[in-house]
Amino acid sequence: MVNAKMEEALNKQLNAELYSGYLYLSMAAYFEEIDLGGFANWMRVQAQEELSHGMRFYDYIVQRGARVTLYEIEKPQSSWESPVDVFEHVLSHEKTVSGLIDDLVDLSIEERDHSTNNFLQWFVAEQVEEEESASSALNKVKLANESSNGLFLVDSDFGTRVYTPDTSE
Repeated sequence: MVNAKMEEALNKQLNAELYSGYLYLSMAAYFEEIDLGGFANWMRVQAQEELSHGMRFYDYIVQRGARVTLYEIEKPQSSWESPVDVFEHVLSHEKTVSGLIDDLVDLSIEERDHSTNNFLQWFVAEQVEEEESASSALNKVKLANESSNGLFLVDSDFGTRVYTPDTSE
């Protein structure tokens, strides 16, 4: 069992992961509006990943005999100045999520909740990958930003991204 403090923190992270999915769907819709279908695909895949992260928290909370509490999901931003602006937001958001995960790890240590700490280590490693992916995508978009041909090539590249569910426990 997790204590009440940890239960609340895990539920708040569940909400943050669901919000991330909403945010990336909003970004996908923005890209659909400006006819960058590959960019929209990249964001839809990202949204699926975030929703699966939320379900990992949901399942863990249930597994530990705690209560899942679903909070209201904040409305995400829906417009941006440019593709570069979107991906700068993505990188910033992923850094924020990394901070939230770090705070949860700190709380699990403070509460001497070794099971939750072990569970969170997957997210620590995942956030390293998320930040690297966002940074790489941002760099590609920045390089292509001055050229419609470059933007077209990046859009084509982003269109090949597929969601692969993580099957590790």
